[in-house]
Amino acid sequence: MKLSRKIAVVVAVAMAGTAAAILPMTTSNAAVACAPAWSASAVYVKDNVASQNGHNYTAKWWTQNESPATNSSQWAVWIDNGVCGGTTPPTTTPPTTPPTTGPTTPPATGTKMAAAPYIYPGWGNPPAPATVVNATGIKAFTMAFVLASNGCNPAWDGSSGLTGGAHASTIAAIRAAGAEVVPSIGGWSGNKLGPNCSTPEALAGAYQKVIDTFQLKAIDIDIENTDEFENYVVADRIVDALRIIKQNNPGVKTILTFGTTTTGPNAHGVRLIQQAKAKNANIDIFTQMPFDFSGHADMYAATVGATEGLKNVLKSTFGYTDAQAYARIGISGMNGLSDQQELTSVETWTRIRDYAKNNNLARFAFWAVNRDRGCAGGGVVSDCSGIAQADWAFTKVSAGF
Repeated sequence: MKLSRKIAVVVAVAMAGTAAAILPMTTSNAAVACAPAWSASAVYVKDNVASQNGHNYTAKWWTQNESPATNSSQWAVWIDNGVCGGTTPPTTTPPTTPPTTGPTTPPATGTKMAAAPYIYPGWGNPPAPATVVNATGIKAFTMAFVLASNGCNPAWDGSSGLTGGAHASTIAAIRAAGAEVVPSIGGWSGNKLGPNCSTPEALAGAYQKVIDTFQLKAIDIDIENTDEFENYVVADRIVDALRIIKQNNPGVKTILTFGTTTTGPNAHGVRLIQQAKAKNANIDIFTQMPFDFSGHADMYAATVGATEGLKNVLKSTFGYTDAQAYARIGISGMNGLSDQQELTSVETWTRIRDYAKNNNLARFAFWAVNRDRGCAGGGVVSDCSGIAQADWAFTKVSAGF
């Protein structure tokens, strides 16, 4: 990871998502009795059946609050199976093989998480978590970084193990202050688990150790640089490992974090998303890091452009609607000055926050709380933002996500 924040893939915790009921799967058959009535608040997955206005409908993919009666055209989410009620035979025969081109199933609890800016113990004069929580109302932090030690063993910064050090004590302090934590695994630099764990199963085992040690609800996989993001053997290993994690821990959110262009993922990012689909990894959130654009002058426009580009890739890959795609997207920016002297002011970050909130994005973060202090003219450093600002201003804005 770079000094300021090239952090990339996160597997995350849904702190703000509200659990929605999933109806038990019912397969369509020749009976004309009406299925349970469709409910706008219920979640339906592929092959679920519901009735509305005297018709039975079969879901092609995950859906919520999409009325079957008005969403049953050829390309819509519902198949109209015909009238029901026991007196009139169905007018439409349901297909024997439901379409498989629609979205994969989002987790039952949704994807929306509390904003979770990065905090890095042992770097940049890390603040006391209680000080930040009490001043801003923030409810979660993303903690950097889990790396590899002695092969395929997870350790904070690659050297201090998982317990007994500054990271573990900071996690305890965060929870004591009433907030949660999402460990970030990987980053821009260092000896990472992806290349060191030789199989997806071994890598999943390393992830699982982190999950079990801290009883996590989410993990952030920050996939960057040529050793992971641009190494397709390793990138595929990460995706396969996350599939295993999701199978074994369906309640744990997985987040992939990676770099971007101003118009969305580059070729490596597009491939990563396509592999997540092909391998049925069921990634909860794809988070981009919209900064380091070679000195872009308008960071709001650049961030929106990157996010809209990611939305379009998710739509074309998974068959999502706009709303479904936004619900799988995260933004992880950089407060103040970036590595390349791009300026994100508190006002600009507020506009970005409002864009993310209004479009119901799933995740919102920045690098880093350690830098969320004013130092006008200070440059790109580890303990302040390089601009004039009130202490914890970016964290306070983020808490409003």
